[in-house]
Amino acid sequence: MSCDFIGQALPAIQSLQPYQPGKPIEELVREQGLDETSIVKLASNENPLGPSPVVTAAVNNAMASVSRYPDANGFALKQALAERLNVPMEQITLGNGSNDLLVLLAECYLNTGCSAVYSEYAFFVYSLAVRATGAEGIVVSAINWGHDLEAMANAVREDTRMVFLANPNNPTGTHFNETELRWFLDKVPSHVLVILDEAYVEYSADADSNNSIALIDQYSNLVVTRTFSKAYGLAGCRVGYAISNPQVADILNRLRQPFNVNSLGQAAALAALADDEYLARSRVLNREGLVQLTTGFNALGLKWIPSAGNFICVDMGCDALPVYEELLAQGVIVRPVGNYGMPQHLRISVGLPEENQRCLDALEAVL
Repeated sequence: MSCDFIGQALPAIQSLQPYQPGKPIEELVREQGLDETSIVKLASNENPLGPSPVVTAAVNNAMASVSRYPDANGFALKQALAERLNVPMEQITLGNGSNDLLVLLAECYLNTGCSAVYSEYAFFVYSLAVRATGAEGIVVSAINWGHDLEAMANAVREDTRMVFLANPNNPTGTHFNETELRWFLDKVPSHVLVILDEAYVEYSADADSNNSIALIDQYSNLVVTRTFSKAYGLAGCRVGYAISNPQVADILNRLRQPFNVNSLGQAAALAALADDEYLARSRVLNREGLVQLTTGFNALGLKWIPSAGNFICVDMGCDALPVYEELLAQGVIVRPVGNYGMPQHLRISVGLPEENQRCLDALEAVL
């Protein structure tokens, strides 16, 4: 007689649906029988440049010690981040991607009887992380596809322990400025943690003047999370970090899994952080790619949401799922976002110029 192991799971977990990542190239090869080299993947906001030679060399060197456990505290990487960001090391927490830290924050500070606020069309993991703890998620309607900061501030209740903000936002690419962030931080009670997810911050137009981390000295409830997965080209290494009040970092490190960032990831991130030339190339490629894609969308008569990230949401003017399926048949992988409540949109990552053009040509053929 079999047991109902789903029924035995915690009620909060039973109600969840798994996160749906972008379709891997290997999966499309199996499904469609296509030549792997003919497939273009613009679904997961990955850096199309691939890893820099500096990173490749660092990972190769680190392979010699792969039989040893990594530095559990990530001293060298945290030291480099502290110097680059001008913060004390005790304010830094490393994560297995910034996703790891978002979940960790929820696990540390939320429980049944608590609530957390996040925006409509915000990163799906916020809802997963919050609901897994048994806490209530308060979803605030978006304005122009982005965060309605005033409405989000007003949505904070007595039982609210956390607010998630994404800047730029995934999947819509919307963005708010430092003045708006300061207004929000002044409005929110000081005991409510404000989690500022800046996974795509290096791509935003004001990346060089972004001052969010410096605000932590003034707003002790601000937590900034960032990643090496996007502009630094290390999605497969899974390295992220949080900058926070030292007390918050202390709590995170009490629950953080030992060795959550492996030795190859630490070596890669350390090398990537020092490779300013690669980061600059990534930004230029992205700016030019957004122009190429939006020009193409305009020529096809398609509407799109202005983006500060390395992706763009385009409105198909109809149910986007059949368009997505037809693009797959042509070897072009993009991302449907119906699960975000955007059934007419496809999210398309910026690729190399030839990949962008391949996507535009395939769209023209489908439409």
